[in-house]
Amino acid sequence: MVDKEFQLHDIVQMKKPHPCGENRWKIIRMGMDIRIKCLGCDHSVMIPRREFTKKLKKVLESASN
Repeated sequence: MVDKEFQLHDIVQMKKPHPCGENRWKIIRMGMDIRIKCLGCDHSVMIPRREFTKKLKKVLESASN
C-alpha cells in the first residue's frame, strides 16, 4: 500500500463530509495522532494516524505551495 503524502497545514478532503456539510479540513497537528479542523464550522477532531490515512480521500492544497 502506498502512503498518501500529507504535511502540516495541508487542506485535505475526507471520504465522508462533516455533519455541517463541509468536506475540507486543515491539518493543524501531526504526531501519532492527527488533529484536523473543519473549514466550515472550525470544529477540530483528533484521530489516530492509521485511521486518518484510511479516511483521507485526497490532498486539495499543499502547505508548501
